[in-house]
Amino acid sequence: MSGMAGEQAPGAQPRPKAAKAVAFMIAGFALSLVEFVLIVVGTVVGIATTVIWVGIPILMVTTSMVRSFGDLERRWARKMLGTPLPSAERGPVEGGLLRRWRYHLVDPTTWRDLGYLMLVFPLSVVEFAIGITSVVLLPIAIWVAPWIGWMHGSLALALLGPDRAERLATKAQYLQASRARGVDAAEAERRRIERDLHDGAQQRLVAVAMSLGRAKNKLGHDPVAARELIDEAHADAKLAVSELRDLARGIYPAVLGDRGLDAALSAQAAKCPVPVDVRVDIEPRPPAAVETTAYFIVGETLTNVAKHSGATQAEVKVWRAEEKVIVEITDNGRGGAELRAGGGLGGLADRAATIDGVITVVSPAGGPTVIRADLPCKW
Repeated sequence: MSGMAGEQAPGAQPRPKAAKAVAFMIAGFALSLVEFVLIVVGTVVGIATTVIWVGIPILMVTTSMVRSFGDLERRWARKMLGTPLPSAERGPVEGGLLRRWRYHLVDPTTWRDLGYLMLVFPLSVVEFAIGITSVVLLPIAIWVAPWIGWMHGSLALALLGPDRAERLATKAQYLQASRARGVDAAEAERRRIERDLHDGAQQRLVAVAMSLGRAKNKLGHDPVAARELIDEAHADAKLAVSELRDLARGIYPAVLGDRGLDAALSAQAAKCPVPVDVRVDIEPRPPAAVETTAYFIVGETLTNVAKHSGATQAEVKVWRAEEKVIVEITDNGRGGAELRAGGGLGGLADRAATIDGVITVVSPAGGPTVIRADLPCKW
């Protein structure tokens, strides 16, 4: 089963793989050179021949080329750099050629496309030189190329992506959906707590009360039977206390608040039947909401590993990355895990969404399975 990624926050430029970044830098130079030459020549010739009207159709064609090249650059950056660039929204225009051309000239997207195409050519010259050097020096390619690809993708996202109003609207929609999923997750958690109380501790306490009542009635004439009932009530009371303790631990584990995430995850790993290696490096300590979310993501994932994966080894890594905490759980099981609505991993994604976190699942058939959570420390 191929990996499935969770819902991504809008407007985030990922860091591309080194091979794709190098290919983008080398091949992108030829593409940028052709685009730059055609646009500059078309613009210069069109303006120079406007006085004899020949320049008007040349400028029309050049304007169309700018828009087409802009669309091509969006697809190119999306494919090679993973830049989340949506296609440009270009509304239909009625009327003749001059009317449509006038609309294209006043469309801000056209000028943003032109600005990007003019800027990217000198940039592509530098990138081409670095790309050729990266091919020769492999360590440079592995470390430098992804960062150059990230910077180029960020530039493309800024100039070719939606304008500020559209980005804000998209982010608002994302946050609204994230909050809705968080509310659903909280409601599901509330129902689980109610069910555990009703089916567990509450039933135990009712049994305690009934046993004590019966013992009270027998205390005068049958002390032996009364003692047996008191012993039974005592055993039920201890079970009720144990169940309440487990329930409280499921709401917020005391070890997490007292000793932090490293100790809490180590305690979880010790209870897992599959050997688990735990590595935590999250200084400074993140907010309590992030710690709690990370704790439950790891706990649920390790439960799934033990029940369904067939793994013989698992690893939990948690680290800080700027203003995020990254949680990554890996196992060597059979793979095939899916992130789907209503499933266990879907529930983890909903829990992460309460703090604008994102869950990503990569689980090809035959394994290994990698489940990653990106949890922001600021909202």
